[in-house]
Amino acid sequence: MTSSHGRGLLHLAAALDQEGAYDAGSYVERARLAERGGLDFVTLGDTFARPGPDALAVLSRIAPATARIGLVPTVTTTHTEPFHVQAAVATLDWVSRGRAGWQIDVSTTEGEARLFGRRHAAPVDELWHEAGEVAEVADQLWDSWEDGAEIRDVATGRFIDRDKLHHVDFTGTTFSVKGPSIVPRPPQGHPVRVIDATEGHARRTAARHADVALVRVASAAQAAAVREQLRRAASEFGRNPDSLRVLASLLVDLGDGEHAAEPGHGGGGPRQSAQGPRYRGGPVDLAELIATWHTNRVVDGFHLTPTEPRRDLERLVNGTVALLQHRGLFRTFYPGSTLREHLGLAKPANRYAVTGATSWTGATS
Repeated sequence: MTSSHGRGLLHLAAALDQEGAYDAGSYVERARLAERGGLDFVTLGDTFARPGPDALAVLSRIAPATARIGLVPTVTTTHTEPFHVQAAVATLDWVSRGRAGWQIDVSTTEGEARLFGRRHAAPVDELWHEAGEVAEVADQLWDSWEDGAEIRDVATGRFIDRDKLHHVDFTGTTFSVKGPSIVPRPPQGHPVRVIDATEGHARRTAARHADVALVRVASAAQAAAVREQLRRAASEFGRNPDSLRVLASLLVDLGDGEHAAEPGHGGGGPRQSAQGPRYRGGPVDLAELIATWHTNRVVDGFHLTPTEPRRDLERLVNGTVALLQHRGLFRTFYPGSTLREHLGLAKPANRYAVTGATSWTGATS
């Protein structure tokens, strides 16, 4: 993998969202189709603002029905308990054997706040600051069990090495968490964090905490500018910018089959629509757009939302992805087993194992 990563692996992901669908079978079918195409991960949106199944629960159902593809549900940090959120995401990482991600989002409306009755809606910048704190405490809780903390020694009756459990003692703006977690450290160490960094309020949080930043942009120039801004901000936060993957998010309408893309689409880029940047054309032109943007280091990959879920995902995998594989631009098999491996991201070191920080027994270093 190259130091700039933009010249390295192409990353592709797809959304599984489908309005009004509660049957698990349709989600499983599409996740398997995406896996057959070698996609890095699938996402499933979630919000308190409209009816729908719980995304994390749906992807937990998909986990045993798939083997390699990453699973990234949206889990909102507003009105939810950070301790419960991290435990749920860690559990998904365990049941999927290291394929979990977490798309971090916030809830901004008073109507959503009334569903919980705990507090009123807050300004967006405050909510994204809180989301960053939730991401930070999740990392600490995931590290609160060192690798090897479970002993499971029947002869002595010892289940846990207490010296390998650690207090977190985190105090944020709106919450505090002591820890340790109730779930052992996830297989990936830290499940992959995904943030839609299109809006300015979310961009700072993404630069500081995200492994994958999604950007909804309608031109290559705009995508390149946002990617550079995110990488520069990540560096200012003390991160290696090569540890951040920036993916362009597009709606894709492949209903025109092999017809040429509409003017302004294809190699020229998508068009802006009320729903976001939208590509409409055939799989061949979409492959050309993806190849061009990636080769020019505009983005590290693409997150694609099918306009018509089944039809467009089939054409994406059987057409666009197959063409990219034929050109040697995209994988034909998964060389690793975890989502971090798909993305070329290392497993984070456990901060407590490295520093010998405060243990669960209360002893200080």
